[in-house]
Amino acid sequence: MPGPPLDGLIGDLYYLEGAPPYSRLLLPAAPAPLLIVNLGAPFLIRAGDEPEAVEYRDGCAVTTPTRAWEFGYPTPTRSVGVHFKPWGLAPFLPMQAAELCDRPATVEQIWGEPAVAELRRRLTSAETPQEMLRLLEEELVRRWRTIDGLDIVRHLSSDIAETGGAVPISDLGAASRAGSTYLAARFKEIVGVTPKRLARSYRFTSTVLAIDVAVPIDWADVAARAGYSDQAHFVHEFREFTGLTPTRYVELRRRFLRDHPDHALDGWPLPAE
Repeated sequence: MPGPPLDGLIGDLYYLEGAPPYSRLLLPAAPAPLLIVNLGAPFLIRAGDEPEAVEYRDGCAVTTPTRAWEFGYPTPTRSVGVHFKPWGLAPFLPMQAAELCDRPATVEQIWGEPAVAELRRRLTSAETPQEMLRLLEEELVRRWRTIDGLDIVRHLSSDIAETGGAVPISDLGAASRAGSTYLAARFKEIVGVTPKRLARSYRFTSTVLAIDVAVPIDWADVAARAGYSDQAHFVHEFREFTGLTPTRYVELRRRFLRDHPDHALDGWPLPAE
């Protein structure tokens, strides 16, 4: 785990190498900004409602998405990356986070071609994955900048995360003594979405990841325990966040677990082929 100032911004840094479990993976919308520095062949991303996939050579950055996105891995693949907390990517971006929710930027677009070329050169010259992650951490520390409103957004986002999105947004605003307009603007600048949308994302994500797909599922009970007004509302959220019905999600999740038990990618990714 990195030290200050990155420790409050990052979930983890990772190194990925080898053959992907599938050439195309579906990633449902989740409160998980991501930065990838690609060191292998280009990969493909089809984000949001885009009809065609776009090629990314040097990597990408994406903030909190509002729609599922499809990631096409090359074989073999090689990259280093960062899983950020919802507010964590913003201090390294030259634009507002809202611009990257459903339209990932290349690393060149956020840091410039000369800097990215030099970073990739140093990463590929590193002798071990640990050294590569250290180099990436150093690059992040060097690029970190102060952002107005980050502390309040981090505090309120943490409250949302700790309750799985169940905390009333009006309570957060009252406790912070900040106006709703100010909070919405700061959240869109730093997280990419409003506090309400972030809470919806956390509630949906925590609900679905808690489902045991190995046993029969009572969807009405799942929806009720998660606080959805009815099963129809839950199904609507499911389609919006994943592009799938609950039944189709379970089919794909079971396929992943059957084909690749104990795989490192054991969370959201689903086969998209």
